[in-house]
Amino acid sequence: MEAKGITPILNVSDFNQTIHWFQSIGWTKSWDWGEPVSFGCVASGHSEIFICLNGQGGRGRGQNTATFHEEQGETADKGVWLSIWVDDVDTIYSQCIEQGIEIMCEPEDMPWGVRELHIRHPDGHVFRISQSLPC
Repeated sequence: MEAKGITPILNVSDFNQTIHWFQSIGWTKSWDWGEPVSFGCVASGHSEIFICLNGQGGRGRGQNTATFHEEQGETADKGVWLSIWVDDVDTIYSQCIEQGIEIMCEPEDMPWGVRELHIRHPDGHVFRISQSLPC
């Protein structure tokens, strides 16, 4: 198999809120489908994420407030974890602070050679915003 691309599908409890959440971090709505709308797509550059209202996968927001720095921080939520690679994690961090996005792990240089910021969607999905560090 040669994959031509991968498009994750997020199960969400509120379609419009999710579109707004993605727009607040700079993504755009590409399209939606259904009456009422129950499926759609957000995009940034060449990357896309499908949004599905109440279906196609799991979700669940735990009580954890951090990812790597708390016991069970990586497993307490039942949502999807996604890595998104960017050029400047700190600019995204500032934007997330301005927009009131939940921060799970502030920007940090990790021992595996990346700078990471973790943010959480209201349905428990965690986004690892990462940039490569110089060797």
